[in-house]
Amino acid sequence: MPPLTPGTVFDTAHPTKTAPELIGADARHFAEMSAGLDALIADLTDRLDTLRTAPGRKGTQAIERDLEIHELTRRLRTLRRFRLDLCLGRIVGARPDGTTEVRYIGRIGLTDRSGRQLLIDWRTPAAAPFFAATPAQPMGLTSRRRYRWGRGRIVDFWDEAFTADAATDPSLSLDADSAFIAGLEASRSPRMRDVLSTIASDQDAIVRADSHGALVVDGGPGTGKTVVALHRAAYLLYTDPRLAGNRGGVLVAGPHEPYLGYITDVLPSLGEEGVQTVTLRDLVPEGAAAVPETNPEVARLKAAVAMVDAIEPAVRFYETPPTASMTVETDWADVQITHADWVEAFGAPEVGTPHNEARDEVWDTLVDLIVAKHDADVPVGEVRKSLAENGELAAVVNRAWPMLEYTDLVGDLWSVPAYLRMCAPHLGRDEITMLQRTEIHAWTEADLPLLDAARRRLGDPGASRRRRRATAERRADTQRVDRVVDELLESNAFDDGDGLMSMLRSTDLRDVLDDAGRSSVAAAAPLSGPYAHIIVDEAQELTDAQWQMLLARCPSRSFTVVGDRAQARNGFAESWSQRLTRVGFRHVRQATLTVNYRTPDEIMAEAAPAIRAVLPDANVPTSIRSSGIPVQSGTVADLDQIVAQWSEANPDGTACVIGAPAYAGSARIRSLTPQQAKGLEFDLVVLVNPEAFGSGLTGAVDRYVAMTRATRELVVLRG
Repeated sequence: MPPLTPGTVFDTAHPTKTAPELIGADARHFAEMSAGLDALIADLTDRLDTLRTAPGRKGTQAIERDLEIHELTRRLRTLRRFRLDLCLGRIVGARPDGTTEVRYIGRIGLTDRSGRQLLIDWRTPAAAPFFAATPAQPMGLTSRRRYRWGRGRIVDFWDEAFTADAATDPSLSLDADSAFIAGLEASRSPRMRDVLSTIASDQDAIVRADSHGALVVDGGPGTGKTVVALHRAAYLLYTDPRLAGNRGGVLVAGPHEPYLGYITDVLPSLGEEGVQTVTLRDLVPEGAAAVPETNPEVARLKAAVAMVDAIEPAVRFYETPPTASMTVETDWADVQITHADWVEAFGAPEVGTPHNEARDEVWDTLVDLIVAKHDADVPVGEVRKSLAENGELAAVVNRAWPMLEYTDLVGDLWSVPAYLRMCAPHLGRDEITMLQRTEIHAWTEADLPLLDAARRRLGDPGASRRRRRATAERRADTQRVDRVVDELLESNAFDDGDGLMSMLRSTDLRDVLDDAGRSSVAAAAPLSGPYAHIIVDEAQELTDAQWQMLLARCPSRSFTVVGDRAQARNGFAESWSQRLTRVGFRHVRQATLTVNYRTPDEIMAEAAPAIRAVLPDANVPTSIRSSGIPVQSGTVADLDQIVAQWSEANPDGTACVIGAPAYAGSARIRSLTPQQAKGLEFDLVVLVNPEAFGSGLTGAVDRYVAMTRATRELVVLRG
């Protein structure tokens, strides 16, 4: 970027916003900020080079070095990406002595080499008035300026005055909401645009709410629910001790893959790159190939918590201790294992231990009981080795507590009626018959919560094998270390008077040598949690069973729940509090957004009656702007011409054709179903035969969702 003068940082098309008295102070600050950025980037780069070329370290020092390299790399990436447009705007406040203080608010905090503050991080309390101040509650401000950036320059800005003196200040351009409205009307891109500088006070209050319990963000289309949720993730990661540095883990769950692609850049643009974004399908390996459940009654049965609860008795069926006694022969004695011994061994694993991992605890306890029945002078190690090689004992344990695959467990529910009846006694005979199928591993979306519950309850069947292998390797390593130490002690080869021989006799040194050769057991499966906070978008669509998938991953029940009851395809008769309490939440709060920033009034005038015809109490938000473009209509034969004309007239922006599966689409023009369009927005939306979306509540919701994806133009084609 070339050296900045009062004119180069600003590239606004408004001739009245180029006067030096309006932009001079800002331009000088940006010049200082540019120099500060160059110095900071140079310092961070030098530090990173030093760390990377430093001699290798071990243990905690190596971990700390890697963490510092990661943090420096992340910060450099943010600085190089944004440069001056790290700055969102400025606030001017009154000091007690009557003077004013100007503070510039940024995506991150920034100081120069002397420690002077150039930017205040937007998440700090000092920056809160930038978002939350209103004329009724100015929070100590006299004025506020917000910038709209483009191509690394300020293309517009708008000022707000909070006092009578500021209202006549010649250094302010009080043109109401020109830049704000222009930002709302700007062309959309395939990814969610940056809106941090335009977050409103009602949205900011939600962003800054604490993480205790479940916070429901309820709002109609275009109210910024998703924006609020994602910025809330960045805010909590910065301020909440449980989440700071993403140590506790944050998960964002969205409705579908197009949504994940749409939001992919939001959190990195806020300097947060460690948050995982998923769909519920991603939480289970079988989710990638799962198909929709075609039978609505089967889907309803599997959506209940009672079906997820059926996994527990399904597993316990395979944890029943033998009732008969058994005689175990060793070289030292014949020992009888009684029913009481079996019960004690099978009761050894702690509650919550996955079934497949608990089997080793059962075996170890059983071996301890058998060893205890021998005389005190027998070689315990040899007895244990003998039992490990006892095929008859292993066979009995494996039959009573077998290693299980979670897919087989769930598949048995759909293929063995008696097993399903035992595990789910709430089901009637006809319901049990309805749930049976011949292709037991032909998974549907409705199966995923049960597969997830079974997978978590059973654990990895390979973990036991890896643990036994690691134990054997460790035992061999220990024996090898002992042999080396004993040989050195016998030879006295290093007895130089410096204490080496006494160190070799030390148990601690043996342990250190032993640690160097230990094998590690494989890490837990990705996405299994636990997470400190989970954000769920389009949450109105989740079934009770799907909620269990998420609750299992967040023991603290710290959630941000984003949704609109009026956009629930299968209906939402309860309140949010009733629904969430029923599925397992303990503390539920709700914040409601009512201003539609996305959809022009012309489109909402058409969309509101569509949903209120089936949901009279729907939370239909009030649009903040008009586009001046009425909703257009035509025939399906006009589709190609309409899209072509729009593409020619709009070199930028995105469009979506909804309801025409055969339409191919392109990079800028998507072809989606109403369900796939949820959570997205486009400059132009073309609805094709919306009546074909269906009748009743589901059809009305799909039409409402499809219509409100448009930020500028809506065209409805029929025939």
